[in-house]
Amino acid sequence: MVITQDDLKIQILTIFPGICRDVLGESILKRAQNKGLVTVEARDLREWATGKHRTTDDAPYGGGPGMVMKIEPIHRALTAMRGEGTKVVMMTPQGRTFTQPIAESYAKEKDIIILCGHYEGVDQRVVDHYVDDEISIGDYVLTNGALAALVFTDAIVRLIPGVLGDDESAVQESFSTGLLDHPHYTRPEEYEGWRVPDILLSGNHAAISKWRAERAREITQARRPDLLK
Repeated sequence: MVITQDDLKIQILTIFPGICRDVLGESILKRAQNKGLVTVEARDLREWATGKHRTTDDAPYGGGPGMVMKIEPIHRALTAMRGEGTKVVMMTPQGRTFTQPIAESYAKEKDIIILCGHYEGVDQRVVDHYVDDEISIGDYVLTNGALAALVFTDAIVRLIPGVLGDDESAVQESFSTGLLDHPHYTRPEEYEGWRVPDILLSGNHAAISKWRAERAREITQARRPDLLK
């Protein structure tokens, strides 16, 4: 699915903005920004922290290991960054699992702030009073939420018309059709005795489409039968 909308603004709020800036300055994300199709910015949460050391975390009430992200700097940051209609999304293992349909829904938004969880988590009062949605990119734990925020951002931005070289690419990819993608081949026709399937060289586009659909369904059945339900 390709999304049609006005320019999108995404702000990633994190204590590790350098991780984001390196990725945002490469490949498709860089191209999308250069074309003026999206604005993506990594913001340092420490800009809104106070004290000599710009502390953004503290020990958890009730005891236990690790540190918890404090509410005060996050409150100041979101107050400064939010506009009318801004969606605040927090990346957390406790969130709903990220999927292609969720990416498509967020690609229709105009203003998104992605709050990155770090350490043992974020003070629950942030979630209760500031966060519109909690997203997890999978059932595993990462070192920091900035990595998950970049996955979330990339999946959204590539759906914007003009970002990919061919907008049909976003329509035909895995999950966009409800199935995993079919196999792909390119030149040479033969390598080390391994040939490209003859059907793809036939020029019969109807037969090729049928072959691709059949292969996509076979792969989905074998690897992700849950998608066929």
